[in-house]
Parts: sequence; structure tokens; C-alpha cells
Amino acid sequence: MNSKVLNFLKNFSYTFSSNLITLLVSTLVTLIVPKLIGVQDYGYWQLYMFYSTYVGFFHFGWNDGIYLRYGGENYESLDKPKFFSQFIQLGVMQLVFAAVVALSAGFFVDGPDRVFILRMIALDMVILNVRYMFLFTLQATNRIKKYAAIMVTDRILFIATVLLLLLFGSRDYHLMIAADILSKVVSLVYGMYVCKEFVFQRFSNFSLDLKESWSNINVGIKLMLANLASKLIIGIVRFGIERAWDVETFGRVSLTLSISHFMMVFITGIGVVVYPILRRTSREKLPNIYEIMRNFLMIVSLSFLIFYYPARVILAAWLPEYAESLLYMALLFPMVIYEGRITLLINTYLKTLRYEKKMLHLNAITVAVSAVFTIFTTVIWHNLNLAVLTILLGQMVRAIIAEVFLSSKLNISLTKDFILEIALTMIFILSGWYIDSWWTVAIYGVSYLVYLLFKKSDVKRTYVGMKELMTAK
Repeated sequence: MNSKVLNFLKNFSYTFSSNLITLLVSTLVTLIVPKLIGVQDYGYWQLYMFYSTYVGFFHFGWNDGIYLRYGGENYESLDKPKFFSQFIQLGVMQLVFAAVVALSAGFFVDGPDRVFILRMIALDMVILNVRYMFLFTLQATNRIKKYAAIMVTDRILFIATVLLLLLFGSRDYHLMIAADILSKVVSLVYGMYVCKEFVFQRFSNFSLDLKESWSNINVGIKLMLANLASKLIIGIVRFGIERAWDVETFGRVSLTLSISHFMMVFITGIGVVVYPILRRTSREKLPNIYEIMRNFLMIVSLSFLIFYYPARVILAAWLPEYAESLLYMALLFPMVIYEGRITLLINTYLKTLRYEKKMLHLNAITVAVSAVFTIFTTVIWHNLNLAVLTILLGQMVRAIIAEVFLSSKLNISLTKDFILEIALTMIFILSGWYIDSWWTVAIYGVSYLVYLLFKKSDVKRTYVGMKELMTAK
């Protein structure tokens, strides 16, 4: 086995281990926390988690620019004084923004719980956005082992602290948020140590390099806005649910969404490894690699849906207070098919081919569609079932329109795949929603086998292609 393959497998093992730990932590938090704390407290915890997903956009693409501009370079060759200056400037900017958010919360937000949550989000903003600089730099320079270690430190410390709190009888979501922030602070300090070559420089090496800052922001803001738009596709619907119903309903829907996101942890980990490799791959090979990886991903991710009903039965027995809302898994489980494809393939390829601006346009269109659906389902019709379905529809629309564009650039045809995948998704949703029995597994299982028969030649080609990729020099 050549060095290229060994390096890929080694890096994948790091991200796999990191994401496996993240998955275990997410599983424990998702299954244990709602079991032990009240529905309202769990709703506020989910509200904090929801808001925290958006703090990464307050660096305005600064870190994304570093990721894009220095992707594929060696860490040792980076200009350390230049990165030190960027680190200081970014940190100061985040402190200013955090102060504004924390002060504004007391004047413009109603209720002590929401004020507390927003002030904790202000802390999150500083910690996460500075840490992102380290993570993006390590990811861009293919130092995946260090990247994974920072992420693992965060999650292990978090779950250990939460379990300790629960063990001593604490059922207060305020302390859970404190545990989350503590774990992020420790991982930030560890990240500073990992990147000590440019973090711990003499201050005489600092220069107010606004040109470099602008270059990073100018390049990265398109990707940042594209990522913001991608989060808003789901976020707008969740915000609509939180506004139209109570925090308990928001918590119940968020629980189902968290369960449906479990498999995304692995797919995201693969994407971390794939991007630096594609940046070093000749453009002529990209279409063939795309088809191989797409077929492999779809065959695997579509098989995950078979586990929907067994998972729902087990979870309903474990969390009886949430049993009714677990039915929404039938609407949200297929997200792994479309969001996984976006994360691993579409976004990775669009970044590799430097179509960040197109990513932004495509995501903005989907956000607009999602916003219109949200207004109708939450405000006009006030229908929670349709509001939850809108989350999946947003991901489907986004994946399909982005892939239509990408396939035209790669000169490949995906029409048959779109038809088969949409048909299989519809069969899954209808059987899962209307048939509350093990017949759901049988119906979808047979449909999946029919799908494999239609894809028989592609399955063989994918198997051969994967072998060639693993042995290519």
C-alpha cells in the first residue's frame, strides 16, 4: 500500500476516532439529559445549543479565508509572525462583539433565562471563533491528528463534567451550559499550545496587517455566508417553531433532530480529510472520483433508514415523555441522505473548484424557499407536522439544485439517481408516518433492494473504482 493511501487512512482514522467520540457524547447527552431534566429545562438547553451554532459567523469569513487561501500548504512553511498578527486582531474583534451582545441582552431580551443564554453565547463567540482559527489552520495544512485531538478534548471534558453534575443530583441547565463553556475554554488553551509557533510570539512581531486581514475576509466571506445560509435553511424553521409554539415543543422537535443527525458525525469527518486531498488532485480526475464517492455514499446512507423503526421503538420506551414527537423521525431521518451528500461531496467539490460565490447563491435561494414555507407552516397554517417536514424539504431542494449545477461543471448525468433517491425517500416517509409497525422495515427493506437492482452496474463500477482509488499512486 503506497504512502498516499496510508496517509489518507491514517488521517481518516484520526477523524473517525474523533467523530466516534463526538457521536458517543452526542448520544449520551441526547439520551440521558432529557431523561433526567425537565422538558422546559431541556428546551432552554436546546435553545442555547441552537443559538451557539451561529456564533461562528461573527468572524465574517476570516477563518474561512485562512482555510481556503492556505489549504494544501505545509504547516512548517506558514509565515508565523503573519499568523500571530491575525490571531491578535481576530481575538480583539471577537471581544468587542461579545461585549456588545452581552450588554444588549439586558436591554432588548425578555426573561432572565433568555438573557442568561445570550450572555453565555457572547462568551461562546470569543472562545469558538478564536479556536476556529487553530482548527481551520490545522485542517488546511492536513494536520488532522492535532485537529482531532482538540475536538476530542472538548467533548470528553464536556460529557465528564455533565455526568458528574447529574451524578451529584444537579438538574440545572445553567450548570450544563457552564460545563459546555468550560470544555471549550480548555480545548481553546490546548489549541493555543498546538499552534504555539504562531500564538506565542514576541509582541514586537505584531503588525496591524489590515491587507492580510482583508484578503482573508474577502476570500472567506463568500464561504462563510454560504455556510450561514446552509444553517439558516434549518435554522429559520426551528426559529419559526420556537416563536409559534412554546420552548417545550421546541425542545421535543430539537431532540428528534439531534437523533436524526447522529450519522452526520461520520460523514463530516470524512469531509475533513477529503478536502486537502482534492486540492492536490488534478482537475481531470475529479468527475470520476465524484461519481465513485457519490454512489458509495448513497448506497451506505440509504441503508441507514432501515434502522428508523427499531430506533424509534427503543427511544419511545426510554423517553416516554417524548414518544409522540419521535414520530417526526419519519420526516427527519432522510436528512442524512441529502445533508450527507452536501457536506461530504457537494460542498467539498465546490470549495475545491473555488465556487464559493455559487455556493452562496444556491444556498440563498434555498433559504428564501425555506423562509416562505416556514411563514406558511408556522404563522398562517400553524401546522407543526408541515413545519418539521419543511426542514427535510429544504435540504432536498438545496442538494438537488446544487448538484444540478455541479454535475454540469463535471459533465456527468445524475437524473436517474435523483429519481431513484426521491422515490425511495417518499416510500420511507409514507410508510414511516402512516404504518406504525414493523411492516415499515419490510416495506423500506424491499424498496432498498429494488434500488440496488436498478443500481447494479453502478455498484460494480463503484467497487472497482474504490479499489483503484485505494491503490492509486
